[in-house]
Amino acid sequence: MFKFIFKIIIAIIILIAVVLSGFYFLGRNHEPEQITYGISFSQKFANELELDWKETYLAILDDLNIKKLRLIAYWDLIEKEQGIYNFSDLDWQVKQAKERGAEIIMTIGYKLPRWPECHIPEWIVENHDFKKENSAFLKEPLLTMLETVVKHYKDEPSVKAWQIENEPFVKFGICPKSSAELLDQEIHLVKAFDSRPVIITDSGELSLWYRAGKRADIFGTTLYRKVWNKYLKYIDYPIPAWFYSLRAKMVKFFLRKPIIVSEMQAEPWGHKAIYQMSLDEQFKSMNAERLIEIIEFEKKTGISEVYFWGAEWWYWLKQKYNNDSLWQAVKNITQHLSK
Repeated sequence: MFKFIFKIIIAIIILIAVVLSGFYFLGRNHEPEQITYGISFSQKFANELELDWKETYLAILDDLNIKKLRLIAYWDLIEKEQGIYNFSDLDWQVKQAKERGAEIIMTIGYKLPRWPECHIPEWIVENHDFKKENSAFLKEPLLTMLETVVKHYKDEPSVKAWQIENEPFVKFGICPKSSAELLDQEIHLVKAFDSRPVIITDSGELSLWYRAGKRADIFGTTLYRKVWNKYLKYIDYPIPAWFYSLRAKMVKFFLRKPIIVSEMQAEPWGHKAIYQMSLDEQFKSMNAERLIEIIEFEKKTGISEVYFWGAEWWYWLKQKYNNDSLWQAVKNITQHLSK
């Protein structure tokens, strides 16, 4: 009996080893011949850091020579009063990008990048309790806003794709409970008014990608390496590059969708806002050396289009602390690619 159990255990161990080895070799990927790097830009976050947001944006375009941007149509900025739209700031961002030959992913919806994640106008927020309601109450004003934004930029050639919501299936931030049905209605509406591809994003660390991937024309994943957890403090995600690579291949093979890294960590993730942490604390989760490490890690995933997350912070370090280590690290990469 003991020998039989021992043989079963050995067989299980061998089976696990074979499966893991198969996953490893399937996930192995040659580094892309060329990776294109873009940047996400948040007017709101630049303001939170007390930067001149226009100056910051132009520095990203001109000094870093960025040609791919993920811009954000914050609902609470463009429709502060119901039915009254102000696109002046976003139009300016689009105009500057267009003049420099940069391509834009326009991010639209109510769950958008940067804390508190959901950026819903006050004229809606004041009448609802996010803790008790799901997102159904947003339907009519949200779809009206989306139609207005899409029509506004429908003929703008620098806008190459629409990202609808940001990680819609990830429970994070001060948000009402998400609805897959509402997301499907958003996608349907955008496609009804414009033919450019729709990007749906998901967490690279906390998700299986299927629900987002099947809805997308282009799938976008996050890529984070060192984060803060209230129970474990700072943790390094124990996820190898080949695991991202394997899942990327599955998205391409089974869903027939291209994949990008829509948000690659290049700023700290701590227990409070960046500007509330000391520099020593900030550098525990991100610094120039760690940034180079994550860039090298990403290359091994085989994904060839990547958007950095954290440009406003790099510029803040440069302006406030005369520390251009991260800014220069990215500049070295973008200058090399432009040659």
